[in-house]
Amino acid sequence: MFTMRRVVMLAVVAVGLSGVWLTVGAEAQKPGAEPAGRVKLPGARVEINAAEFASLQAAMDALPTEGGVVRIPPGTFEIDRPLVVSRSDVLIQGSGTATHIKNVNTTGESALVIRHPDGAKVKANDKLWRVMVSNLRITGNEKSGHGLEAIQVNELFLQGVTVSYHGGDGIRLDNCYEDPRINDCLMTYNKQTGLNLIGCHDIVVAANQFEENRDALHCFDGFNLCLTGNCMDDHLGDGVVIENTYGSVISGNMIEECDGRGIVLGRDCYGITMSANVIAHNGGGIDLIDAHGCTVSANTFVLLKMPPKAKDGTQPPQLDTRCLRIARDSSRIAVTGNSFCDSYIGEGALKRKIDDQLAGGIVLEGTRDVAVSGNVFSSVPKALELRDPKSRHLLFSNNLLADAPSDHEQLPNSSVGTNLVTQ
Repeated sequence: MFTMRRVVMLAVVAVGLSGVWLTVGAEAQKPGAEPAGRVKLPGARVEINAAEFASLQAAMDALPTEGGVVRIPPGTFEIDRPLVVSRSDVLIQGSGTATHIKNVNTTGESALVIRHPDGAKVKANDKLWRVMVSNLRITGNEKSGHGLEAIQVNELFLQGVTVSYHGGDGIRLDNCYEDPRINDCLMTYNKQTGLNLIGCHDIVVAANQFEENRDALHCFDGFNLCLTGNCMDDHLGDGVVIENTYGSVISGNMIEECDGRGIVLGRDCYGITMSANVIAHNGGGIDLIDAHGCTVSANTFVLLKMPPKAKDGTQPPQLDTRCLRIARDSSRIAVTGNSFCDSYIGEGALKRKIDDQLAGGIVLEGTRDVAVSGNVFSSVPKALELRDPKSRHLLFSNNLLADAPSDHEQLPNSSVGTNLVTQ
């Protein structure tokens, strides 16, 4: 006959909201009772609720050396000095645009700065790694600095971040060399560049929106930019400006209503493909100032307007890029499968007259080794303009010119193949 005794449990694993704990040698617990001996899940890192701190900076400073998560609740949080993140393996996460960090600083300081704790004294190989900022809004004013500034941070990931109304750049990445990723972000109304990439490598910029910054995007002294699926609208300067960068792709972007040019390649650009972009209503199309071994293919250049004239009524030649300018310091360019067009909708429904204020087709300025084939030029002031007779070694063939006069027959030291010219 057995007697009733209390059962001693050798091991009970309890699961709660705060994690997993192990209870050893404890008596059986009543329902809802607190377990006797908690041991935190091995390897777990801290999650910080910023609402429990006196300031956002205090919450950032509470991150341990090994990193962790800071969750910022909904609300508007005014700051007058930069919030600084100085740990690796960190996630800063808001509650969407309901989390609003408002920079009221008027001395040119940034809102959120991600940098090594040693600041400017950091060694070249001693950088922060793996920092993510997600789902929040950062605004400034005309006298504030940049919105989000990251300095020497590898594998930086920005997602769902809105940056607006800053006196500097919206987002500025300074030598964030390894694998920066920026996607699903909104950069608007910043006095300088929406996204400024300096000295970065293997860069992904995808599915973002840019509106009414000075320029939309800069990529200087970098490598391997993948710029895809972005919408860039209403900028006061240029759309995309790339310098001293190679091995990159600019594809599937909408670049519209920039007062300046859609895409600019200058200062030793090499091996860049610009494909399947729509470049519409800008002050110019693609300007290849110093570009080599590049491809311009399957883009649509539509209704590009001439840049503003000087006070004496002349057109500054350095700004007159037309739809595509290939300048004297550029060479070995393939131009194929593009549409350079005014407007024609339906059979007799709408046909715009050729307008001298529209940007036209291609301008060649003393360039060399350029192939132009399989393009359509329709109702533009001039399909191809030979601005400098020193241009040489050019191929112009298998293009369709509809209501588009052209200088292609005048190309020196070149091959002009079969082209179809219609009225």
